[in-house]
Amino acid sequence: MISGDLLREARLRAGLTQRELARRAKTSQSAIARWESGEVAPSFERLRELIRACGLELTFGLANYDDSYLSHIDRQLALTPDERVRHMSDVAANMLDLRRRMRAGAPA
Repeated sequence: MISGDLLREARLRAGLTQRELARRAKTSQSAIARWESGEVAPSFERLRELIRACGLELTFGLANYDDSYLSHIDRQLALTPDERVRHMSDVAANMLDLRRRMRAGAPA
């Protein structure tokens, strides 16, 4: 699981044990272990808090990081799961329509 791998990497980079991170994050060592193992996944906000407790930012592992992604992520998180699915269905439909028009030689 990606969130567990990110959390473990952040903790190790910070030189912290699971117990030390748990103390900083005001949670239990067993919760840290479950998150790192992928048994359960922390919410995006909780993951961000945990990584900050390691003295890092969630973006530390992203290649070609650009602040413009944060506003997109925030907008997506503000949507309900149903709204996200509808949005992505609309995007996929638009892409298929564009592809069809391009194959037919119509202007994009």
